[in-house]
Amino acid sequence: MTSIPANPVASWPPTAPATPLAVLVSGGLDSAVLLAEAVRVYPAVYPLYVRTGLLWEPVERRYLDRFLAAVRSPVLRPLHVLDQPAGDVYGPHWSVTGEGVPDAAAPNDADFLPGRNVLLLAKPLIWCHLNGVPELATAPLASNPFPDATPEFYDRFAAVVSSAVGGRVTVIRPYAHLHKPDVLRRARGLPLEHTFSCVRPVGDLPCGRCIKCGERRRGFREAGMADPTRYAG
Repeated sequence: MTSIPANPVASWPPTAPATPLAVLVSGGLDSAVLLAEAVRVYPAVYPLYVRTGLLWEPVERRYLDRFLAAVRSPVLRPLHVLDQPAGDVYGPHWSVTGEGVPDAAAPNDADFLPGRNVLLLAKPLIWCHLNGVPELATAPLASNPFPDATPEFYDRFAAVVSSAVGGRVTVIRPYAHLHKPDVLRRARGLPLEHTFSCVRPVGDLPCGRCIKCGERRRGFREAGMADPTRYAG
């Protein structure tokens, strides 16, 4: 039985929420499913993408644009892109250069990007405050091993940013008690062929060999679902 971390969302998606929601999106499976579920119930959903300048982002954005077009709805607002360049911090890291990218056999924590969630949350939290959106949803899973993905980190970081702007925006993590196959089972019928999980794309395709491609393939296999992804290898 999966243990539930502190402060999970009690019930997701909620029944007839009255306030808008911002969703932190990438091109990946988890945030795509989260967004699609939010669109079904919220009066307005604002997708936010943080562009940090990492290797895979141009391809990731193309997939995300296609996914948003496929799930379009009157409540789904246009994608808002926030720039938070990380190259000056990460330097010659594999996420910038593409050299030494962890492969599918690498340990679960081999794709650690230092302070990644600090970069991904800071501007979206301020954007939510300035635009009157009380909650920001993101999609970490129970298997996430990183120090900036704990319940304590999310709650404290949101509180710090809110205190800095005199606001009160909450970060919610509806999938914090789930694993990848659990999320995929919720996604039946969604256009998952328009999602992207790769840190070393080949042209416009996921490589099929990196740590994120391996995680994606295992997720579909363990969920008992066909993987609609076209891989380069």
